[in-house]
Amino acid sequence: MSVTKAVIPAAGLGTRFLPATKATPKEMLPVVDKPAIQYVVEESVRAGLDDLLVITGRNKGALEDHFDRNWELEAALEAKGDEHRLKRVRESADLGKVHFVRQGQPLGLGHAVLVAKDHVGDQPFAVLLGDDLIDARDHLLEEMVRVREEKGGSVIALMEVPAESVNLYGCAAVDQVEGDVVKVTGLVEKPSPEEAPSNLAIIGRYVLDPSVFEVLERTKPGRGNEIQLTDALAELAASDKPGGGVHGVVFRGRRYDTGDRLDYLKAVVKLGLVHPELGSDFSAWLDSFCEERSVGEAVDGDRAEQAATRS
Repeated sequence: MSVTKAVIPAAGLGTRFLPATKATPKEMLPVVDKPAIQYVVEESVRAGLDDLLVITGRNKGALEDHFDRNWELEAALEAKGDEHRLKRVRESADLGKVHFVRQGQPLGLGHAVLVAKDHVGDQPFAVLLGDDLIDARDHLLEEMVRVREEKGGSVIALMEVPAESVNLYGCAAVDQVEGDVVKVTGLVEKPSPEEAPSNLAIIGRYVLDPSVFEVLERTKPGRGNEIQLTDALAELAASDKPGGGVHGVVFRGRRYDTGDRLDYLKAVVKLGLVHPELGSDFSAWLDSFCEERSVGEAVDGDRAEQAATRS
């Protein structure tokens, strides 16, 4: 069956961004001039997956408001003749069929995916994590859908990471390498560098067979006392039943991690530099700022050296 549905887990508390996320969902933090979650929805729609279910929690009403019409704002923009901003406001409401359901309890990514069972039914579906933004010029999700249609089972996105960073990710054991497509033989959630089967880490894109729901329903809480999607996929990777088997697509493109403060700042800068309206001016300012900063540091260094010489 064709993949037409996507699930976006968005029930996290965003504690790494406090106090900014005290009253604002972390998925609504702006990356240049759009909230992070809009980039994810746009990616899904570009890949042909325009039936989206967002898994939310308490105090996440802003997500629903963002993908809804705002008649008062639209009327005000129309009255001013501001067609440019009016178009941008309407874009988020017209992206696709966006549905919402609450997770209820923060029991992990596997549990969040299980909440989507009634909406997804017996169809294959994608899962897109909002902390990972994939550059619009790279077509990772489209490639994953193609691999699913060709090989069946489930497909995960993998990325090579330094050995010292594998403990931050789920990690894959692989064989049968065909270019950037690999057969996954095992998965470990956040292993130590010594226990990691490879340096191929799972990043936040999955295309899953609906058989994953049956596995998740019997998956016991794992690392962090949460129901881990990685544990369910490890079982599917070892299964020869219908819907079993897991392949990976090794991604070598542009990924922006908005999961912590430093990487979020890097994402804003990188996407700001390629923004169609702001990129040129921002790039010129950034070059000037870096040059001024370099000169200032050199002057400060000279002054410190002269002071040391006088003393």
